[in-house]
Amino acid sequence: ILPMLMDVNDIMKILPHRYPFLMVDRIIELEHGKRCVGIKNVTANEPFFQGHFPGHPVMPGVLIIEAMAQVAAIMGYLASDEASRKKVSYFISIDNARFRKPVLPGDQLRIEIETTLNRRGIWGVNGKAYVGDTLVTEAALKATFADAAI
Repeated sequence: ILPMLMDVNDIMKILPHRYPFLMVDRIIELEHGKRCVGIKNVTANEPFFQGHFPGHPVMPGVLIIEAMAQVAAIMGYLASDEASRKKVSYFISIDNARFRKPVLPGDQLRIEIETTLNRRGIWGVNGKAYVGDTLVTEAALKATFADAAI
């Protein structure tokens, strides 16, 4: 059993996302502003499996990237000042995304985020997603905190 730093209720106090778009179930490791590890339990009843793909359910790669972004946003939020904590995290770029293995119902996705940049309100991270010890997805992400769009 993995130690848990934050459960889904703690995560929902930070992220504005809600079901079905909340892609992080818990945070199991956190090194302030440097590294964060989150878990997404991929269940057969996820709404996206109905259409992606019938008879051969595969988690969409874009949602794995979104899970990475949400783990990164949690890390950034916890390392930010009070003014930034009142804002929303927005993508700036996604680079070098690689999808190595499909993620299937019943898999547990372990999302590891490491900071590569934190300057002038821009966060850069390298994200890796694993199922067990197998690397399934990786990408370099950049985001910033900004006022919520109306």
